[in-house]
Amino acid sequence: MKEAIFEFKYKVYNSIDELPQEQQWLLQEARDVTGQAYAPYSNFQVGAVAKLVNGELVAGSNQENASFPVGLCAERVLLAAASSVFPKIPIETMAISYKSDSQKSDHPISPCGICRQSLQEFESRVGHQVQLILGGMEGPVYVIDSASRLLPLAFTSEELK
Repeated sequence: MKEAIFEFKYKVYNSIDELPQEQQWLLQEARDVTGQAYAPYSNFQVGAVAKLVNGELVAGSNQENASFPVGLCAERVLLAAASSVFPKIPIETMAISYKSDSQKSDHPISPCGICRQSLQEFESRVGHQVQLILGGMEGPVYVIDSASRLLPLAFTSEELK
């Protein structure tokens, strides 16, 4: 038996003000997009904005449904829109933010498991890493160089070949 360790590095900024200007702008856009969320059940609004490698911007917000399993997370809404409007164009950077009626939005949140799997598949499909900027409405901000880092030991299309 041997033991293995998985770890990765990411950048932690104390606030949005420490980010490079383009990343500040993208995170602020994600914060603004939280206002487009349809979240009457959880009251947890998530916004995501991506800059594609061709310079285009795509946004998504979470869309809930009374039948909870059919709701969509902001990240998957964004990926579906980007893939539909700009097929095969990689995402350079995606910023994700949130706000809630019941808790402070003062720390980064990470994509859920389904979104991690979807982001990993998108990276693999287009052959390009997606940089993630994660932050609340205030507080620290995480910058991760590749969304796939959030899903170690991922189930990939290679397993189906």
